[in-house]
Amino acid sequence: MNARYIVSAVLCSVCLAAGAQSPTGDAQASERLRGIILQSRHLGAHGMGYNTESQKALSQQLTPADIPTLIDLLADKTLSVGIQFALSSQCEAAINPVREAAVQHKMAWLDAEDTMRLVEDFAVCTPETQQKASTMRSEIQSLQQAELSRRAKEAKERADEDARVQRNSIKMMDPKQAKELTRQEREEVYRRSLKAMGLSEDGPLTPAQRDLVQRMYRTMVLGESGNRPPNEKPPN
Repeated sequence: MNARYIVSAVLCSVCLAAGAQSPTGDAQASERLRGIILQSRHLGAHGMGYNTESQKALSQQLTPADIPTLIDLLADKTLSVGIQFALSSQCEAAINPVREAAVQHKMAWLDAEDTMRLVEDFAVCTPETQQKASTMRSEIQSLQQAELSRRAKEAKERADEDARVQRNSIKMMDPKQAKELTRQEREEVYRRSLKAMGLSEDGPLTPAQRDLVQRMYRTMVLGESGNRPPNEKPPN
């Protein structure tokens, strides 16, 4: 057997083995961290929960290398508070990852703020790190406000657009006003009407639905009578 072929086969086998083992390794890492987080809870006035002692225990059992897996565990909402304590126990190493997790919506903005606040108050972290956490908490607040403003603006733009198309749809009921609409405005009303009916030009249509779509296009967009033969069909 050709030596080069043997080497290639071996490398391929190694890659396949690594790929097969990766999910298992990830699952084991997640379960390990889950167990560490749950074991760090202490009995308090409101039952089992997390406190400074939990934070200290987590700082001794976790390393910065665990941060990516901790962020993946955020999908489990029952662990969210414990993960905040776990992340904060890693001091400076967790500051930027927490920011990115919030920006990517893997972590709630308020949870990210709380995590930074935990770093600020954690005596194991250096004063410089505590100051960085304070600065990052302010930045996270600003990022949240910027996103809220952007979403509000987008929502208003969508509402204004819907209102404009709705006004044009009312105009189309009056032949005189309908003539004032551009071809693009007519098409907007036509497509909005299709959507309201649960139909789509590109979607699967029965023969009856296809006939209805074509008649709507002729009457709404081309201004023809629905009973006249089509001079132009809607795009497929």
